[in-house]
Amino acid sequence: QVKLVESGGGLVQAGGSLRLSCAASGSGFRINTMAWYRLVPGKQRELVAAVNSDGNTNYTDSVKGRFTISGDVAKNTVFLQMNSLKPEDTAVYYCKARTLFKNDYWGQGTQVTVSS
Repeated sequence: QVKLVESGGGLVQAGGSLRLSCAASGSGFRINTMAWYRLVPGKQRELVAAVNSDGNTNYTDSVKGRFTISGDVAKNTVFLQMNSLKPEDTAVYYCKARTLFKNDYWGQGTQVTVSS
């Protein structure tokens, strides 16, 4: 079983920055990909950014140039640096880890609120 713990959310003014952290723990697993998703009430969950064990990253278009995903998948840790935040970035952000056997595990979510 994999447990993910996120931290770093909060309230920030538009144009500000936040850094989210996610750490996975447990035993008997090997993570291949870690990602950040966000959820706004009434909307579909959205993939924000992902990184795999080779260090390859991808971002949704709306955050390119503003957000950076980093960390070490092999060490089960990932970060999301969010700069130039906009009110439309307000959401609950979730960390997801996918193992080599394509089992997905989710964190509990952390609220990010950007005020205008």
